Amino acid sequence: MIRFFLMVNKQGQTRLSRYYEHVEINKRTMLEAEVIKNCLSRSKDECSFIEYKDFKLVYRQYAALFIVVGIDQTENEMAVYELIHNFVEVLDKYFSRVSELDVSFSVSEIHLI
Repeated sequence: MIRFFLMVNKQGQTRLSRYYEHVEINKRTMLEAEVIKNCLSRSKDECSFIEYKDFKLVYRQYAALFIVVGIDQTENEMAVYELIHNFVEVLDKYFSRVSELDVSFSVSEIHLI
């Protein structure tokens, strides 16, 4: 099961966040900071799957944006990795060459299921 979906820029600013289970606001801030730190500190040669606390992180980098998905231990990492890529392709088609600004100013138009 997907627990959360984050879209973050290289400076560590969250551009989009969606949680699929209840997480208190102050805990979200701490969770996002730790997750972002873990993903941004990794080199491009390292695997895009990270064991973190009681769940896994799957992330991909597209130019200046990182997309991070938190999943349960039982979820298939490769399926989520492909889901991220498909999501970016849909955004690219919808916005005609999606960029960070498109995401920042059009978050209200993006409805994640």
